[in-house]
Amino acid sequence: MINAATRHELTLLAAGQPWLPAVLLAGRAAKPIRKIPKLGWFVADPLVARQIYNDSTHFSIVSEGAAGHWWAQVIGDWVEDLFEGPGHTELRTKVRDLFTAGHTDALVDGVLGPALKQLSADLAAGQTVDIAERARVLVGRSVSDLVGMQPADIAAIFAEDGAVLTDEDPDQPFRILFEHVEELVNLAMGTMASTTLDPVAVARARTLATKLATSVPAAYERADPSTTLGRCRELGLELEHASGLAILMAVAGTDTLASAMTRMVALLHDSGHHRELLAHPERMPDAVRETLRVTSPAYLVGRSVTADVEIAGRRLLAGEHVKILTWSINNAAGSFSIHRDYNPETRQLWFGGGRHLCVGVQLVHSEMTALLEALTADGRPWEIVERRYRRKVFIPTYETLRIRLAP
Repeated sequence: MINAATRHELTLLAAGQPWLPAVLLAGRAAKPIRKIPKLGWFVADPLVARQIYNDSTHFSIVSEGAAGHWWAQVIGDWVEDLFEGPGHTELRTKVRDLFTAGHTDALVDGVLGPALKQLSADLAAGQTVDIAERARVLVGRSVSDLVGMQPADIAAIFAEDGAVLTDEDPDQPFRILFEHVEELVNLAMGTMASTTLDPVAVARARTLATKLATSVPAAYERADPSTTLGRCRELGLELEHASGLAILMAVAGTDTLASAMTRMVALLHDSGHHRELLAHPERMPDAVRETLRVTSPAYLVGRSVTADVEIAGRRLLAGEHVKILTWSINNAAGSFSIHRDYNPETRQLWFGGGRHLCVGVQLVHSEMTALLEALTADGRPWEIVERRYRRKVFIPTYETLRIRLAP
C-alpha cells in the first residue's frame, strides 16, 4: 500500500509533468541498464551510475544529450572548458574552501538568518505560513547574493518583463528573481530526447542569463570577502569563471533547492517524522539526507557517449545518450524515514558523482538545516492547512504549502 507521503510525492511529480511518475517508476525495470528506442540508454543501478560518472574517457557532460550542451547554447561554448577542460579542474581546486561547512553555515546565517528568524516568530505567534512561498523567497535571496544583485537592481534589470517593486512588500524583489530563474529552468522542458533548443528558446534563455549576469562584474570588484563573489575574487578566480560559477549555481540550485525545502516540510509531516525529529534533534542531518534521497529534484541526469564502451555487459556506441534515473535509483531504498541508515551505494547520487559532483553540496545542507532549525525552534509539530502542486514545471514542487504549529 502506498503511504501518504509517497502518494503526495507522486501526485506532485504528475502535476509538474504528467508522464514523469510513470517513467520514473517504470525506470526501475531498467536495472542495471536498458536501451529505449529513440531515447537512448537508461540506468537504474547505483553502481553503474557511479561507473559512468567516474568515466570521463567514454562519457561527456558537454556533448548533445547532456546538461553542458544545454548550457553552452545559453551562455557560450566557453562553458565546455568550465565543465570538462582545464578550467574545470582549476575551478574546483580554487573554490574548495568556499564550500566548507564553516563557510556555508556563516553564509546562510548572513543571507537567510533574518528571514528564518521571522519565519520562526510568525509560526510561534500562531500564524499560518506558506512554506512554498517562503522557500521561493529564501532561494531568491540566495540567488541575489550569488550574482551580486541588490534588491533595488532587480526591478530595473527585469523591467521589460513587467517587474514592478512596491514598498509594501520587501520580499518582492527576491520573488521576482526566483520567477525569472524558474522561467530559465523551465526552458529545459522537452529535452528528454535531445538537448538542442529551438531558436526561440535559445534567444529567451540567453536574454534571461544575460540579465542574471548583469550585476556580476561590478559586484565582483566591490563584494565583501564574506560573500560568494567576494570570496571568488579573494581566491584568485577569474571574472569569467566567477561569473559562470555564480550563474550556474544560481540556476541549478534555485528550483531544486526550493523544491527540496518545501517537500522536506511535507515529507516530515506526512510521514509523522516531524514529531520524531522534535524528540531526536540529532537526526536533523538524516532528515536532510532522506529528503534529498526521496525527492531527488534532479530526477534524471544525462550523459553522452563519446567513445564505444562496454558497461554492465552492454555495448554503448559513440554518439548515443545515457539517462541516469537518479530518482528511481534513490527511491528503490524505500520510503522516507529519518531513521534510515546511511547507504554507501547511493551516497549523494542526488548531487551527481565523480568529478562533476555538485560543488554546492555543503551549501544545500546548510540551507536546508537552517530551515529545519527555524521550523523546530518552538518545539511544536506543524500541521498542513492547505497544499497545492505547481503545474507544468521542469522541477516538480508545491505551489502552496500552508502550515501552522499545532496548539
